[in-house]
Amino acid sequence: MAEQSDKRKPQRGKEPPLKRGWTTGACATAALSAAYQALLTGEFPDPVTITLPKGQEPSFPLKQAALNGNRATASIIKDAGDDPDVTHGAEIVVTVELTHDTITFHAGDGVGTVTRPGLALDVGEPAINPGPRAMMQGVIEGLVKKFDGNKKPGAAITISIPGGEKLAAKTLNGRLGIEGGLSVLGTTGIVIPYSCSAWIHSIHRGIDVALAEGHIHLAAATGSTSEAAVKKATGLADQALIDMGDFAGGMLKYLRKHPAKKLTLAGGIGKMSKLAQGAMDLHSSKSRVDMKGLAAILADLGADAGAVKNAEAANTAGEVLDMARAQNLPLGDVIAQRARETALATLSGGTEVDVIIFDRDGNMAGHSG
Repeated sequence: MAEQSDKRKPQRGKEPPLKRGWTTGACATAALSAAYQALLTGEFPDPVTITLPKGQEPSFPLKQAALNGNRATASIIKDAGDDPDVTHGAEIVVTVELTHDTITFHAGDGVGTVTRPGLALDVGEPAINPGPRAMMQGVIEGLVKKFDGNKKPGAAITISIPGGEKLAAKTLNGRLGIEGGLSVLGTTGIVIPYSCSAWIHSIHRGIDVALAEGHIHLAAATGSTSEAAVKKATGLADQALIDMGDFAGGMLKYLRKHPAKKLTLAGGIGKMSKLAQGAMDLHSSKSRVDMKGLAAILADLGADAGAVKNAEAANTAGEVLDMARAQNLPLGDVIAQRARETALATLSGGTEVDVIIFDRDGNMAGHSG
């Protein structure tokens, strides 16, 4: 249930330092803190400061603040820093109503509801993750202790994100079974730009949901073209499709501990060539296609000397694939077989594997399994 768009890939390599931002959960916690303090003291702190799980103490200016009897509302505009988070600039609105001695969470406008098993929250629960819930509960307990030590912490907390349902269409929430809006996320409270860990987290949650729904055959793709092609080829439901991106290792190692009966790996010739070489991170900053290795495969398949020489000097694996096709040589099948061997070795048994290589037009260019 990532806030990160499913069309975006992490940017890595030697880039200038990028500005970090604040998670939706941190913004909601700050808005809650301001609203709850207003209920206890009659005044909204502005800016409001909170303490994050790792000790950082950011301050947030309030967008709106309203106090009406035993109900208070505060909001904060989310700053995701330099991360292209779909919720950057969104207003995170928290309304708090005092209750006797329980803390409950509710989904307001633009916040989703969990509709499928497999996530950290039960079906029917508002999509407010355990991390933010724990932060908010800690804030309430701390404020009660500070301002009214004899009172038992109690609050009905409603979080809204105006326009969140429209923004959620740009995320993986629908596939994960979160309907009606966005998720309130955040473990540390900090958004790390182009976070690789966030992408891998989404892969793991996608596997959890697919397995909880009883899908025994999963398909993991490196990009949107191969995902559309493998869906057409296998007929699998959206919930069985895993947006692996470059993180083959993160996906395979998680499946080793949480196995499915069958896995189909799908991707272009370039990334599948890297997997065939044993690479677990398929990003261009972490691994390179071995052009001489591809040329050697062409030679073994009987390519003429000119094609072998051109393959060694090629810029992309796609060029080498075109050379192989011109001579009716099954380069794609060989790469698929070697990629499958890498996957099977990483999975260490328990899961059947097949690999399909697609070209840029979504046509099958190689298969094994």
